[in-house]
Amino acid sequence: MSTDVILRGRIVTGSMDVPDGIMAFDGGVITYAGPASGFPGLGLGGTKGAGTEGTLPEAAGRILMPGLVDVHCHGALGSDFSEGSAEGARSAARYLHSRGTTTLLASLVTGSPENLVRNLTVLRDLADDGLIAGSHLEGPFLASGQCGAHDPTLLRGPDAGLLAHLFEAAGSSLASMTLAAELPGAAAMVDMLTARGIIPSLGHTAADHGTAVSFLEQAAAGLAGPGNSTGRVRPTVTHLFNAMPSLHHRSPGPVAASISAAHAGNAVVELIADGVHLAPETVKMVFELVGAENIALVTDSMAATGLQDGQYRLGTLAVTVNQGVARVDNTGAIAGGTATLLDVVRSTVAAGVPLQDAVRAATAVPASVLGLSSQVGDLHAGMRADLVIVERDLDLAGVLRGGEWVTPLG
Repeated sequence: MSTDVILRGRIVTGSMDVPDGIMAFDGGVITYAGPASGFPGLGLGGTKGAGTEGTLPEAAGRILMPGLVDVHCHGALGSDFSEGSAEGARSAARYLHSRGTTTLLASLVTGSPENLVRNLTVLRDLADDGLIAGSHLEGPFLASGQCGAHDPTLLRGPDAGLLAHLFEAAGSSLASMTLAAELPGAAAMVDMLTARGIIPSLGHTAADHGTAVSFLEQAAAGLAGPGNSTGRVRPTVTHLFNAMPSLHHRSPGPVAASISAAHAGNAVVELIADGVHLAPETVKMVFELVGAENIALVTDSMAATGLQDGQYRLGTLAVTVNQGVARVDNTGAIAGGTATLLDVVRSTVAAGVPLQDAVRAATAVPASVLGLSSQVGDLHAGMRADLVIVERDLDLAGVLRGGEWVTPLG
């Protein structure tokens, strides 16, 4: 077997946990991932030398995981995907790659129609260049009472004409859109989205239980239609619990509807398991209720990710970050996250979720949501060589994306 790079360590993916594993790749494509005992030509002396032919000696005790996949992040390193800067968006994407998120959707907060068109056009170019997997529109068709860190003055009711204009700006790069199910005309938006293989995501909503159930059922049926060739087959729920009414025993609302749909395998719920948006006990409970195969860990990261506390912006809103927590200045609402997806994986494990389940929810599940399971989200021969290497405490040690070191082994 001819390979450029051979790495050795414990392999943990959603489909395997191999204590002594080997991953080999050539030309940016994985050629082998599995037990060291099954790797052809492995000599008794170990694997190749370090450096660009990077080795992970068995004694190092490191863990090899697939590149992480984030379907909901708004920026990093001082840049917000909603600011319309191509340079800033590229900087944010590359920083996230370097921290282990090798596949991501760039999320946009609610903006004016003109700004949304501008921002989608910028992100379309990034998608064409392979820096992002596509874009996610979080708004503007959201419930005003559940707007969170979205500018309430820019929210609007579902508008087929505007949505068609946004489709034109994004081209095939638009992958997901968050909607409030209860808004008049939301059902028509769902049909417009699923006809193009775009994922409707239930969120920023005050919908009652029945309306939320209907939304998710309609979205799932639409994505299952014969005209959808994207591989995206399940709707999502935008940051479960956040920006929606709390579950009440006489008013179960969107939380209960989402958990039921996920438990049945008919939807994927996002969890911002960063220790700020959700209590650790809540995170563990959802894993136990619906299973890791129906959860996508996300960051909802904003411009402060990778930087210090201070003043930032999220879309049109001023945001202050204090002790790593971002809040809108004039309302106090949580304004996205400042953690990377690897940080979220670490927090999820600390909450009591098994490592393999946390990894699955940060890799294989979001990859399947995007219809990319044959390319990313696991470590199998023929897949893209995206790899996150961590120490036993899950601290970052190195990142490969497409077989290239974006963070060389330390």
